[in-house]
Amino acid sequence: MAKEKLPRQYSEIKKRYKELFRAVGNLGKVVRRQGPIDEKTSHLIQLAAAAAIRSEGAVHSHARRAVEAGASPDEVYHAVILLTSTIGFPTVSAAISWVDDVLKEGEMSE
Repeated sequence: MAKEKLPRQYSEIKKRYKELFRAVGNLGKVVRRQGPIDEKTSHLIQLAAAAAIRSEGAVHSHARRAVEAGASPDEVYHAVILLTSTIGFPTVSAAISWVDDVLKEGEMSE
């Protein structure tokens, strides 16, 4: 699997605010441990939320993490298309293109 290329702005903020990034990363781990939802499902939920707020970077991240946690590509796409009646087809279409960035253009290729 190819290593994810982070946006320049993200990398710069991460470098500048190291303690904040450690805390945010730890928060995600703690929140996932607080309940009965498994890691794969939690990333599919976060993927759906990322699509709903039109966050391309978060869609990339959670699509990748969901697959790493055992989600099939069909499950990843289904998590997005389930949102059609909630967030609308144009937003779903954009999110599918961002999932394609990860799943079809080699980032998750074997």
